[in-house]
Amino acid sequence: MFKRSYLSLAIPAILALSGCDQKTKTESIEPQQVTKPTSAAVTTLPAKLVHHADTIYSGGDIITINDKQPEVEAVAVKNGKILATGSLSDIEKHKNAETNIVDLKGNTLIPGFVDAHGHVFNVGLQALSANLLPPPDGEGRDINSLIELTNQWHKDFPERSDKVGWIIGFGYDDSQLTEKRHPTAEDLDKISTELPVILIHQSGHLAAVNNKALEVAGVTDKTEDPEGGIFVRKKGSQQPNGTLEENAFYYVLGKVLANMSNEDNEKIFKAGMELYSQFGYTTGQEGRAFPNIMPIMQKVSEEGNSPIDVVAYPDIVIASQTISGPYLSNDYKNNFRIGGAKLTIDGSPQGKTAWLTQPYFEPPKGKDGSYVGYSAISNNDTFKYVDQAFENNWQILAHANGDAAIDVFIAAVKQAEDKYGKKDRRPVLIHGQTIRPDQINSLKELGIFPSLFPMHTYYWGDWHRDSVLGPERAEFISPTKTVYDKGIKFSSHHDAPVALPDSMRVLSATVNRRSRTGDIIGPTERVSPLIGLKAMTIWPAYQHFEEDKKGSIEVGKEADFVILSDNPLKIDPLKIEDIKIQATINDGKTVYQITQ
Repeated sequence: MFKRSYLSLAIPAILALSGCDQKTKTESIEPQQVTKPTSAAVTTLPAKLVHHADTIYSGGDIITINDKQPEVEAVAVKNGKILATGSLSDIEKHKNAETNIVDLKGNTLIPGFVDAHGHVFNVGLQALSANLLPPPDGEGRDINSLIELTNQWHKDFPERSDKVGWIIGFGYDDSQLTEKRHPTAEDLDKISTELPVILIHQSGHLAAVNNKALEVAGVTDKTEDPEGGIFVRKKGSQQPNGTLEENAFYYVLGKVLANMSNEDNEKIFKAGMELYSQFGYTTGQEGRAFPNIMPIMQKVSEEGNSPIDVVAYPDIVIASQTISGPYLSNDYKNNFRIGGAKLTIDGSPQGKTAWLTQPYFEPPKGKDGSYVGYSAISNNDTFKYVDQAFENNWQILAHANGDAAIDVFIAAVKQAEDKYGKKDRRPVLIHGQTIRPDQINSLKELGIFPSLFPMHTYYWGDWHRDSVLGPERAEFISPTKTVYDKGIKFSSHHDAPVALPDSMRVLSATVNRRSRTGDIIGPTERVSPLIGLKAMTIWPAYQHFEEDKKGSIEVGKEADFVILSDNPLKIDPLKIEDIKIQATINDGKTVYQITQ
């Protein structure tokens, strides 16, 4: 089985931090298995508006995600827009001496992937930190390996720690470690006792730090837990043990980010976009933007350094003042725009901080059998911030994993809708992993768009079944088929850097729901590869109010494409995860191409 190398994907990011420049590769696409394209009637702009194509794509399967014209033989592009689609003979009428002819050589062309929910800025931080992900994306198997990997990273890139003043690792997962626990402050003192160390959990909701980090952050046995967060204590005392949950983690993370210069943050943002493009994403999302990074993203875009489009949703609690200005628009300016606001209501199920109505199958250490997690903010604040979004006509994205958190979000949307009237606002439920059938009916009634996370069935399906939710509830996490059968569009996301922004892993999980051990988590919730592709293209485009511009290969839309090594509609669904991204094209320009 083809295994992607995280290090090879992060090379552009590493070069960026070191000041080196990696140019886009332009080698021709190598031939794969050739399949006969399906002919279709030509669709084109009126002749008086166009003359010739800048580029014509043909020679492989072309999946349009346009139900009126599902497959075509060729696509013509002009000025970054789709000029015409149809049979090769008709499309060749748009060719002249200057037209670039791209022979797909049996590969498959599809629309560019639209990020339904992720954190493109934090992906850059992930790419430039020690990779602690468990297999298959890394080698973080146990606590000793976390220590060794972080030490090796610090040895290889000492300038990064020297510059920031912290040693940073990203992606450990206690559920996948041999010890089945978080590293302690004493464990991480083996990395350093002089520099603060922070290892960020794969969920992005927790972290482990050493004693120096606790000292630098001013966290002692006298420090109270923040609202919506916990400094986990040593058994039988109030002394912090180094594990940080939710807002306790974000408090310490703020100390790390405060040491980064604008130049550092610009490199992080560029690295995140670069990594996204390598997985075929032509639109990325910064799904919880903080005040300090908003001007960074705008500056990078204004300088013309954005290979992909990025839509940002500032945190409504601490960054509502940034939801304004010319970038608050449904149209991109220099590949960047502000789409609305983000609200975080609870935590993560794999970290057992999501807020449930029924207890966890196995409570975390130190909790009894009644433990149901907790909310990140008060119910009154949830109602207040949803009301603020509706009043200002901002699209609101709400992170709610537990069904108790989902209940509060649904109630807040209903109250705000009753107050301000019905309108196409498209509020978004992010994750909704433990959603109940009755809540799905409420989503449809209120027009709440579900952005689901079936990739959890691969990464944490076994953990949900055996520890988090138990066999019965685990079967219904991210219930894509039930949502689809209710007549509701949905999107499927990766929530990077919770996982790599691996589009083929997202598609495979949405279609197969196969766990790390090969178990099928909720077989009745599987969907077809075509539905899986729609949940990564046209439906997230709809989620972002961009369905008239992106998400399908149709005349007049942006020329955002991905070239795949195989056709996901034709191969064995279990082999979807092995498909390689051959090239990514944004606005008609190749922003990534695989090296042969």
